[in-house]
Amino acid sequence: MVKIDCLGDMCPVPVLRLKNVIHSIKNGEECMLVTDHSCTISNIETFCKANDLSYDTNEVINGVWEITISANK
Repeated sequence: MVKIDCLGDMCPVPVLRLKNVIHSIKNGEECMLVTDHSCTISNIETFCKANDLSYDTNEVINGVWEITISANK
């Protein structure tokens, strides 16, 4: 699983970093993006919907989210 550490990064940086690695994710594989900015969640969700990607968001500790993204290709 590819892990993208976006702690401290503000939008649009997390979306751009995801966009740079998403081409390497094949059907059924996953990528995890870690963020501490709540605005990133909605931007990643919008990106995933537009690119036919599945996602699951979990707040692992207060103010830190792990977004697991998988390809539907």
